[in-house]
Amino acid sequence: MSSSNLIFYDTETTGIQKDFSQILQCGSILTDQSLNTLAEQNIGCAPLPWVIPQPMAMLTNKKIDLYNSNTSHYQMMKDLQLQWKKWSAENPSIFITYNGHAFDEELIRRQFFWNLLEPYTTNTNGNGRLDLMLMIHNIAAFFSDEVSIPLFEGGPRISYKLEHLAKEHGIDSGNAHDAIADCNLMIDLCKIIQSRLPEVFKSFINISTKPGIKELLYSDDFLALGEIHSRHTFKYPVVMCGSDASRPNEIVFFDLGYNDPEDILDLDFTEINKLVQSKGRDGPLKKYKINKTIPICSYKLLTDSNAFDIEFSELQRRADMVRSNKDFQSKVSQAMEDRMMDFPESEYIEGTIYSGGFPSYRDKDLMQEFHMSDDLDHLVKISRNFIKCIKINKSMCYLYLYKLKCVSLFRLNKIAINLLG
Repeated sequence: MSSSNLIFYDTETTGIQKDFSQILQCGSILTDQSLNTLAEQNIGCAPLPWVIPQPMAMLTNKKIDLYNSNTSHYQMMKDLQLQWKKWSAENPSIFITYNGHAFDEELIRRQFFWNLLEPYTTNTNGNGRLDLMLMIHNIAAFFSDEVSIPLFEGGPRISYKLEHLAKEHGIDSGNAHDAIADCNLMIDLCKIIQSRLPEVFKSFINISTKPGIKELLYSDDFLALGEIHSRHTFKYPVVMCGSDASRPNEIVFFDLGYNDPEDILDLDFTEINKLVQSKGRDGPLKKYKINKTIPICSYKLLTDSNAFDIEFSELQRRADMVRSNKDFQSKVSQAMEDRMMDFPESEYIEGTIYSGGFPSYRDKDLMQEFHMSDDLDHLVKISRNFIKCIKINKSMCYLYLYKLKCVSLFRLNKIAINLLG
């Protein structure tokens, strides 16, 4: 990813419910890997007539002026995707957010989906994504001497809130909770990290794609995993020890600091299965997903040789032992595949993005046709075709009519009722 540009983005919304909140503003800044700004986009839209903003959200972001905007939600999301695709046309880009995996990214995906736009723009076509907050987890655990982490209410707990990090490092955060301003906060914070920990920053850029994270996971080095829980840091020396063949994004780490590996490697399948099924974080096996930022780096990047209570040479010996035990890895992988995963389909239309699989080629053609037409009757016909071929609730057709800003809400309801029969 050495030639990739970076796209920092942030959203301001009507609330915190991922399925029901609306994006009111999205700020995006394109930089090169030296963090020089190349371009930016700052767009907003009016609230949809059926969205009820949460008062606290509006008090925080103060986007009241957007109630008078003439830009529709559909047009904003369409312009946003068009800009991102232009920026990523020649070379794939790395999309950087702060706590984006849990919030901003999920809202962007859903609202692309609602508007018949490709939902996975940030991690397809060679693009990657990095949650800067999870990178801070690793930095707080292993590199706080180089990049200081603010204390929460005087300590001993820490704060990793973006505006608190900005204040800690003398970055002006007066306009925090504006999308473009928060993008600039992220860039300024990354400049500090890059100047003080250049190899760590480079490593996280590299692991922002699946090929990059796999290269690190399958390297010979044991890895340094840093986490923050309840405002305290935790350090784990780990090595990958299995994955789920049926869900290839899901992997398992072996905690090398958890007693001698031989005590675990010799367990039978039933005992290993219990460890895999357990939900606590204190056991020897830790589950992660490679399609999201994992707060890890090679132990060779650590500046403190006493980062763990065990010598690095001993941890590397244990890592080699785990890596060479194919029978143990096979048992862990089988236990991962045997898990009972329950993902009930949402009863609400807005939450069905992950239901019914990916669109067929025919559906994708219809999506493109929808965006090219302004004829109301033709749009209704397209919606009816979606009803026939998409494996989701028929009422999804309601969402396919977001584009019709010119149609009154009464007329929109009437069209939806007619389509639903």
